Amino acid sequence: MTRRTLLRRAALATVAVTGALVLAACGGDSDSGGGAHGGHGTSAAPSASATAHNAQDVAFAQGMIPHHRQALEMAKLAAGRAASARVKDLASRIEKAQDPEIRTMTGWLTSWGEDVPMAGMDHSGHSGMPGMSGMMSEADMSALEKATGKDFDTRFLTLMVEHHRGAVAMAATEQAKGRSGAAKAMADDIVTAQNAEIKEMRQLLGTE
Repeated sequence: MTRRTLLRRAALATVAVTGALVLAACGGDSDSGGGAHGGHGTSAAPSASATAHNAQDVAFAQGMIPHHRQALEMAKLAAGRAASARVKDLASRIEKAQDPEIRTMTGWLTSWGEDVPMAGMDHSGHSGMPGMSGMMSEADMSALEKATGKDFDTRFLTLMVEHHRGAVAMAATEQAKGRSGAAKAMADDIVTAQNAEIKEMRQLLGTE
């Protein structure tokens, strides 16, 4: 009986030691898990680093938002005024590309604690501002609003070529001087897309 009790106690001791080892292993897993989460936390690092920005990134977003808004205002006129189906298609593509970019840049400025440009101030008030190249004046916009048919097509394409050139110049400055990876990536997209559209519009005008 005594021997059996001793054996039982020895077995219990073995179970206790094994349990302690298992707990220690779990604790080790928990620590490494924390490290793993830290590793995933570092996967959040790209998004943290994406918020790293400089004054140029802010200027790019604050300048490009009203620039894009004016392009949208011009593009929306095409549906009811343009004679060319190709001009209408181009205007539709401009809307689809630039409206989401406005929302994205607005989100950046908000997350950075910077002012978002007010809507309704997208014409001559910005045309003379540094870095705001290609903006149409009130007179330009008024003439475009009054035009129809082939006259509208020619005015729209001529003005939009200049507008796009201004956007490309602004984006090139961001490529060279910006810090935010997301903003620089958008600048790359703008340069590529709008240079292609400039070529298309010049072809439609017969100047390419």
